[in-house]
Amino acid sequence: MKKQRVVVKIGSSSLTNSHGGLSQDKLNKHVKAIVALRKQGHEVLLVSSGAVATGFTLLGYPSRPATIEGKQAAAAVGQGLLIQAYNDAFSKYGLAVAQILITRIDFSKRQQYNNVYNTLSVLLKRGIIPIINENDTVAIDELTFGDNDMLSALVAGLIHADTLVILTDADGLYDSDPRVHPHAKKFKQVDEITPEIEALATASGSSVGTGGMKSKILATKLALSLGVHVFIGTGNGKETLTDILEGKGKGTYFGHSLLSTLKSKKQWIAFHSDTNGQIIIDEGAAFALIHGGKSLLPAGVTYVDGNFLPGEVVEVYSIDGHLLGKGLINYSSAQLKEVQGNSTEYAKNHLDIERIEVIHRDDWVALQEKIQEVVTK
Repeated sequence: MKKQRVVVKIGSSSLTNSHGGLSQDKLNKHVKAIVALRKQGHEVLLVSSGAVATGFTLLGYPSRPATIEGKQAAAAVGQGLLIQAYNDAFSKYGLAVAQILITRIDFSKRQQYNNVYNTLSVLLKRGIIPIINENDTVAIDELTFGDNDMLSALVAGLIHADTLVILTDADGLYDSDPRVHPHAKKFKQVDEITPEIEALATASGSSVGTGGMKSKILATKLALSLGVHVFIGTGNGKETLTDILEGKGKGTYFGHSLLSTLKSKKQWIAFHSDTNGQIIIDEGAAFALIHGGKSLLPAGVTYVDGNFLPGEVVEVYSIDGHLLGKGLINYSSAQLKEVQGNSTEYAKNHLDIERIEVIHRDDWVALQEKIQEVVTK
């Protein structure tokens, strides 16, 4: 089997007991499965939920708290206990773990984004198991973030994983709700996320998590756009992850052989950067950007909106209002307004700038509007 870089996402429902608390037995089985992958030479990163589920009983809650402050307090208590449980379990196999708590802002700021990438790269090189979780205590977005589903997709894209495995209490995607329709059929393979596939996913999560199949399908859609194959299904045993990578998993596989990866810089531009303005370009410039692999020049710009500086990110729209993509701009908004619609020679003569391209092709990412919507949900 080809050696892979794998992100394993374990949801709260796959870690908890019947009372909603942490199940050490379930955790130990997941650890055994990850160890089995490591022994085969695969690199593994773990995105683990469970901090709230681990901590709420110590705060005196009879069940998972419903309020934001209750969840954040439970996460503050539970995160340390969760990482301790993982550390104890992995240490029996001679493996060390590293805790990484991430908030959405860590992806939106370029330097922090690069720091996360560099840290994960060093940990993998040194044979450490990175255990990643949203920083629940300070990140309000986590509470509607899909039980780390989207986080796992973002991490998988960031570190150029081959496969994202999302383990949950549902054994894949069905053509109807199997809890209601006993003859529902499960999809073994889905090549792409179409509107019809999205419509099959329900939004409700389990009582111990915040996700649901809808959040997992949205995360899958993002991961596929970043060139990462995805598996969604059940699994809790030593051979589980090995079986999944061999195509024998109890769930649904997503993606096809022609998926292409997106460089980290372009991932940041596309999905994490703050946009500081918009520009509209003509049909010729749009064709050159999208189909010709060319840079954007001043002559193709027809309208400039917003106030931005060189090096910031702007959105680029077609004349008919469709989002074409995003890119790092080499002009300020004031400079671009001076030379829009004019030749490169004109721009050279009127502006004191180092680069003549409005957006260089290496700093440009073409986007589908539907994909862009996924990461902001």
